[in-house]
Amino acid sequence: MTIDAFQLYGTHIVDPPPVRLRAGKLEADLANGNLRTIRYDGTEVLRGISYLVRDRDWGTYSPEIADLRIEQGDNRFEVAYLARCEGPDDTKLIIDVRIVGSPDRLDFEAEAIAPTGFETNRCGFCILHPIVGLAGSPATVEYVDGQIVATWFPDVIEPWQPFKDMRAITHAVIPGVQAECRMEGDTFEMEDQRNWSDASYKTYVRPLALPWPYEIVANRPVRQKASLVIRDAHGSTRPPPGMSGGAIRLELGARTGTMPDIGVIVTPEEADATLSAKSVLSQIAPQELLFHFDPGAGHGVDALAQFAVLAAAHRGRSTLEIALPCKSSPSSEAAEIACQMQLAGFRPDAIMISPSVDRQSTPPGSKWPECPPLDEVYTAARAAFPGIRIGGGMLSYFTELNRKRVPDRQLDFVSHCTNPIVHAADDLSVMQTLEALPFITRSVRAIYGDKPYRIGPTTIPMRQNPYGSRTMDNPAGARIPMANRDPRHNGRFAEAFGFGYAIRVLDAGLECLTLSALSGPFGLIAGPAEPTEQGGRRPLFNTVRKLSRLAGASWQECVSSSPSEVLAFTARDAAGARLHVVNLTGEERMVDCGACRPADAGKELLLAPFATAALPLAD
Repeated sequence: MTIDAFQLYGTHIVDPPPVRLRAGKLEADLANGNLRTIRYDGTEVLRGISYLVRDRDWGTYSPEIADLRIEQGDNRFEVAYLARCEGPDDTKLIIDVRIVGSPDRLDFEAEAIAPTGFETNRCGFCILHPIVGLAGSPATVEYVDGQIVATWFPDVIEPWQPFKDMRAITHAVIPGVQAECRMEGDTFEMEDQRNWSDASYKTYVRPLALPWPYEIVANRPVRQKASLVIRDAHGSTRPPPGMSGGAIRLELGARTGTMPDIGVIVTPEEADATLSAKSVLSQIAPQELLFHFDPGAGHGVDALAQFAVLAAAHRGRSTLEIALPCKSSPSSEAAEIACQMQLAGFRPDAIMISPSVDRQSTPPGSKWPECPPLDEVYTAARAAFPGIRIGGGMLSYFTELNRKRVPDRQLDFVSHCTNPIVHAADDLSVMQTLEALPFITRSVRAIYGDKPYRIGPTTIPMRQNPYGSRTMDNPAGARIPMANRDPRHNGRFAEAFGFGYAIRVLDAGLECLTLSALSGPFGLIAGPAEPTEQGGRRPLFNTVRKLSRLAGASWQECVSSSPSEVLAFTARDAAGARLHVVNLTGEERMVDCGACRPADAGKELLLAPFATAALPLAD
């Protein structure tokens, strides 16, 4: 089956396929000058080794690569190239790279030089360890002072760096095989990237406690090296997991639960467009409308009046998401909003309130911004909005919730968002973020127990940047981190991503999941400036409508033999039981779902790229 790239990705620009590098049992994929999916004997050892340059807003440069040379032999490979970054005010950074691989060793060396001086928040290596199979497992860390400590990779997500002042880290790949990752040229530390829904632990250069941005001095070389050393005690081989070439198998699991309600977010800027498309909204029939309200952005009684009209037309539940300015007392600000709500005739079913300043991240070593105690904020909300459920948490991401844990005694629910393009925006990295979601929800449950829990809005484009002064404009429709528009939101990629997201958070027992707006750059229908026909339904529409119809149904897990490629679950409601399957890849996948007892038992299902399917189950 041939499907146009635009249908899949919302753009005709396709990520070029990586170059597979091999040296005996050691393999790595070369993509845009960096290494991805480094495997030994078919098992992933490292998720990647990258040399990255970040700007003052933590945006990632896309360097121009020149003089690329790749040499490949049976037991050795070598890569060399020059990378150039163009900074503001005609500043330049040139990086000379050499990568060498042998059966038991991989060396990635880089020398950066700035002829003009160069401002950056980070310049150097990022080394990613996978999370599946490593979370909670043993590791040995060597520190810069020579101390060697036996420890383990965090299981519950660490809010701060689990390891600092690192020189090397070693872990078991498979029984009898150890992998040591050694870093030279600077002091490294590790952060738990699951905070941002990245599916990795990231070891990176230059401690965050040091000032940033900083200046790379003109004509002074900066040299770094990352090495991977494999120690194989047996030399035995085993079949690579999930690489048998046959159909992906699905089997019923033991875990069960109830499908969450589905929400749609509405901003004042999109309220008129949402009201104009209320017939489309009624087709989706979400259980919840989440209205965004930010007095600091000029939102006032007019916005609340628009929300009142929409809430009446929707006839479902509504929540008002308030970014409280906290420029004066929380009680006076909350009372003013309550007065505006009364004038507008708007009474939501719930209030999600958080100080506006808490949308910005406070990295390690940084000073926490001025903010009233959260108990005072929640007390003010209780007084201003009597008889309405009060929620708290973060209007940004789990990272901020994990680092600033809200007192939940006065809260009826906790909430946060996620975003899959904080650090990387290639197709593989975005889809891999789904692996981190069960760790996030389990970590929330470890902190807040059985407190009612919501997630969203969560979209591929970034609506607000907690780590810099702005989100990144993306007029060319490229794949860039922290972008306020992303082409894949218009394609079937988003349909599969959204459905995979819902499956990965089933265990959390969410009361509501919000994956989109109705209109605008985060919406389910296209606007006048979008590549899809105006008013046309984006493929994500199908996912949100399907999930909305499943709200309240009972679900049972399905175990996939290759969960990075295919996910599934069964759902039972008044209409019967169905098996729901999604292909998370850009290629066809054959799925054996006979063990889940579909009505056509034993029949294999061929799933198109990023496709979903629903099969009736036998009684």
